[in-house]
Parts: sequence; C-alpha cells; structure tokens
Amino acid sequence: MENRGWLFPMAQYHSCNALTEFYQVMSEPINLETFPNPRMGRDYEIEINCPEFTSVCPITGHPDFGNINVKYCPDRLCLELKALKYYLQSYRNRGIFYEEATNQILDDLSAACSPKTMTITSSFTARGGITTNVTVKYQCSR
Repeated sequence: MENRGWLFPMAQYHSCNALTEFYQVMSEPINLETFPNPRMGRDYEIEINCPEFTSVCPITGHPDFGNINVKYCPDRLCLELKALKYYLQSYRNRGIFYEEATNQILDDLSAACSPKTMTITSSFTARGGITTNVTVKYQCSR
C-alpha cells in the first residue's frame, strides 16, 4: 500500500471498524479510583470540567477536541481527580464517535462510584461549521 505520509498509519485501514480497532489497541484501560464521601449525610453536587478532552474521529482519523463536564451527587464514594484525568486522557488516541464516548464515560464513572445522580455533557468544537453537544444522565435505581 502506498504511504500517504499524513495518513500513515491510518492509510492501511479502509473501513470505520478497522480504524476503530487500530485506535482501541493503542489505548490502555485506566483504573478509576475513588475515596469515601466525607459528607455522607448531606446531598451535594460535585462538578468537574475537562476543557482539553481529545479523541479521534473513527472515520477520518482526525483529532476531535471537546469539553467534558461531569456533575454528580455522590453516595458513598467520590471520584479521585488524578485517576479521572488519566482516564479521560486515555481517549486521546481512541477512534470513537462523540455519542459513544459520552455514553461510555457515563457508564465507567457511574460504575466506579455509584452516585445518586450523574450527568455527563460533552461539547465538541466545530467541524465543518457544526458543533455537537451530547448529554447523558444516570439515576440510581434505589
């Protein structure tokens, strides 16, 4: 196959699935860490903002830039920020659509800390004159 320079090594992948698999192999799973909620008897909201989130378009291989906002009401556990930072950075080389990334982040974070409620909002920068915002919510079923 011809090496097209700026597309290499993506040039060897001819489908969305193959490119997605390529980036998933390059991404290592990150363990999310938690700590005990210091105010168990009080409902309060924690808001975390990650303005430098990056991932990769699974079709073109181009970088996607966005903001990830996490809001949650902790139950027994709170998310540890350094581990969260590394977890979000693990998406940097991952070929994933905005919608899947946002839903996967909610699944992973809610599984790690079992909050009372959690909302993840992703806001991605313009590509072709279009911006995208995705919001997903988790509600404890107790």
